[in-house]
Amino acid sequence: MTSSNASTVGHRPAATTGRDELERRTTVELADILRDIIGEDYLAGVDITVDTTFNADLELESIEFVSLVARLRERFGSGVDFASFLAEMDVDDVIGLTVGDLVQFIADSVDAQGAPAHTTGS
Repeated sequence: MTSSNASTVGHRPAATTGRDELERRTTVELADILRDIIGEDYLAGVDITVDTTFNADLELESIEFVSLVARLRERFGSGVDFASFLAEMDVDDVIGLTVGDLVQFIADSVDAQGAPAHTTGS
C-alpha cells in the first residue's frame, strides 16, 4: 500500500510541474507581448509579474486591450477567447484584472484544448 501511494504521489508533481511551467512560460510571453504593445520606454523599470494589474500598474488603454486581444488570438488561437473572458466580468473585475488572472485563463484554455501552449523555438 505504501508503494502504491508513493507512485501516485510521485506522479502528481510531474503534472503540477507541467502546469507550473506552462504558467511560467505564459507569464514571460505575456510580459513580452505587453512590452511590445505598450512600449518599452513606458515600461522602463516596470517588472511585469503575476500580480501586475492592467489598470493601475500598466494603465492599459482600451486600444491596447484591442491589440492584446488580437495578439493573444494570433499567438494562442481562437480557443483563448480573451474578449469573451472580459465580457463575462463586471467593471470592478476588469479594473482589478492582473497578469496572473490572464495567465490562468490562458493556461486553462490551452489545457481545455489539449494543444501545446508554445511552439518549438519560442
